[in-house]
Amino acid sequence: MSEPRSGTAIERYYKFHARIYDATRWSFLFGRTAILRKAVAAGARPTRILEVGCGTGKNLANLCRHFPEASITGLDLSEAMLNISRRKVARWGDRVQLVQRAYDAPISAEKPFDFILCSYALTMFNPGFDVAIDAAYADLAPGGHIAVVDFHNTPFRWFARWMGVNHVRMEAQLQPKLESLFMPVVNQVARAYLGVWRYLFFVGKKEK
Repeated sequence: MSEPRSGTAIERYYKFHARIYDATRWSFLFGRTAILRKAVAAGARPTRILEVGCGTGKNLANLCRHFPEASITGLDLSEAMLNISRRKVARWGDRVQLVQRAYDAPISAEKPFDFILCSYALTMFNPGFDVAIDAAYADLAPGGHIAVVDFHNTPFRWFARWMGVNHVRMEAQLQPKLESLFMPVVNQVARAYLGVWRYLFFVGKKEK
C-alpha cells in the first residue's frame, strides 16, 4: 500500500508500519505476483517502468527479475518505506531509481514509461486516486500498459470501516476511472476469504 496526496498522516502511519509491513501484509495483499504474469500475457514487454507506491520494494525486486533489460523507477511518499526499498534493490545498482514524492502530477513528460504498475496504492489515495490515474495516463507512452492490483469492495460495513482506519477506501472507485482512460486487456475481480472483500486485476493499454 502507499499514500494519498496529503501525506502527513500516511507518513506517520508508515513510519511505524514499514518495520512490519512485509511480515504482515502477505495475508491481505493478494495478486502482487499474479499481476505481473497477467501483464506479460497481455503483451507488456517494457524497457522503462514506473511503480507508483513502491513501498518496501517487494514489487521492484520482482520487476527486476521479470524484466532484466528494463530501467525501473519506484515512487513513494514514505521515507521509512523507501529506506527499506533502497536496501532491497541495491543489488541492481542504477537500474532502479527511487523517488520520494506524492503522485499528483506526471513525473516524466519528456521520456514516458511503457509500463506503470500500481499495486495496492491507489485505494489509499484519498483524495487523489483519480488525479494519480490521470498522471499515469500522461506518464505512459502510447501503446504502453498500466497494471493495477488493488482492493475493490466489500459487502460488510464493519470491514470497510476497519479498512478506512488503515487509510483504505473500498468503494469500487478505481475500475470506472481506469476503464475511461485505458483499453482494458485484463479486467477481473477476485474474491478474498470467501467474499469478505474483493480485489481488482486491471491491465490496460494506452491506445496509440
